[in-house]
Amino acid sequence: MNWSTSLRRIFVNSPAASAILYAVTIVALLWLGAAAVVDLVAKRDQLNDANAQLSQFSGRKRPAGSSAAGSATASGGSVFVEGRTVTIAGAALVQRLTEAISKVGGSVLSTQVELPAARATANANLISIVASCELEQPALQQLLYDLEAGLPFLFVDQLHVQQPLAAAAGGVGRLTVLVTVSGQWQGKM
Repeated sequence: MNWSTSLRRIFVNSPAASAILYAVTIVALLWLGAAAVVDLVAKRDQLNDANAQLSQFSGRKRPAGSSAAGSATASGGSVFVEGRTVTIAGAALVQRLTEAISKVGGSVLSTQVELPAARATANANLISIVASCELEQPALQQLLYDLEAGLPFLFVDQLHVQQPLAAAAGGVGRLTVLVTVSGQWQGKM
C-alpha cells in the first residue's frame, strides 16, 4: 500500500482529520492574504516616499519645516544654481555659501569663484567656489550638512581644516577651514 492510499483512507474515514486539514488550509490562506495586504501597504508607503522625494528633487516642493528666508531653499527651490548668466550664478553660489557660514556663526575670510569658462572640463556648467573661513568646531558639521542637504544641490569637493596652535596646546580657538564647493548651473534659460 502506498502513502497516497493511506492518506485517502485517513481523511475519508476520519471527519476530525478532514476538519483539521480544512482548518489548516483556511489559516494558511488567511495568512497568505494578510501577508499580501501588508506587502501592498509597504509598497504604497515606499511609492509615496519616492514621489515626495522626486517632487523635492525637481524643485516643486520645499521640505517640510523649512522657511524661505535664510534657508537652503532660499534660491527658489531649484536643484541647480540659478542665474541668467554664469557670472550671476557664481555670485548666487557665493551668497549661498556665505549665508551658510554666517548661519553657523562663522566668518568668511575670502572667496574665489571658478567659472566654467575658465576651466577646460567635461562638465561645462559646473561652478566651483573656494572659500576660506573661520568657525567653531561644532559648527563645521552643521555647515557641511546645510551645504550638502539643502537646495540647490551643492557638493563639497575639498575640505581642509586647520586648528590654531593655541587650540592644539589646550587653548580655545576657531578652526580655519578651506572648502571647495561646487554646484551645477543649468545654463542659459
